[in-house]
Amino acid sequence: MKLIVRNIHKYLSFFIALQLLLWTISGIYFAFNKIENVRGEQYRLDLPNTLDLQEINFSIPDAINVSIKKRLSDVIVAASTSSGMRYFDLDGLPIIHLTPEQAMQIVTESTTLIPIKVEQVNDSEKGSEYRGRALPIYRVITTNDAGSEINAYVNIYSGDIEAIRSSYWRIWDLMWGFHIMDWVERDNIDNILLKIFSILALISSITGVLLFFKVDVKK
Repeated sequence: MKLIVRNIHKYLSFFIALQLLLWTISGIYFAFNKIENVRGEQYRLDLPNTLDLQEINFSIPDAINVSIKKRLSDVIVAASTSSGMRYFDLDGLPIIHLTPEQAMQIVTESTTLIPIKVEQVNDSEKGSEYRGRALPIYRVITTNDAGSEINAYVNIYSGDIEAIRSSYWRIWDLMWGFHIMDWVERDNIDNILLKIFSILALISSITGVLLFFKVDVKK
């Protein structure tokens, strides 16, 4: 029986050793990098705004959640409705989307980044750095003070900077994919591979403890 335990531990360890190494490497990276810096929060500026809510006097059918935003010099109303997000001016009229130049201006005024050019993203891609954001969206390619290229993603209607993506975030995202064993979309923590390898790692640890203490399981 002891030989069986030893063989189980040996072969399981061989098959899960690589994944254990990836778990360890990714865990070390997570531990030594603040998530706020990975998300690019250090590039955002805290800008005070003065809003006159008395000017807002209109109804929004099927509104679930409503927020008031400052978009450059304009105040807009963003409403989450049963049919999706809708954006209005103070007269209750739908607003038009930002121009690329306005998107660059927003990045200039709201961050310490220096805009270079703008691209409009219309199609969703698996594992993209803008995944989870409403499309279309503006990708404003910028540089920081050190000259590193950083992408800022701007909501085409509200002007919100939805995400800031640097090389730190891309490495983090790659490590996260290794950690949860989802190397394509890097979002699914409920995948079968993760469950299987987690159970195998547990079995390997238990058999390792048995061997360390020289537990002799007799027939």
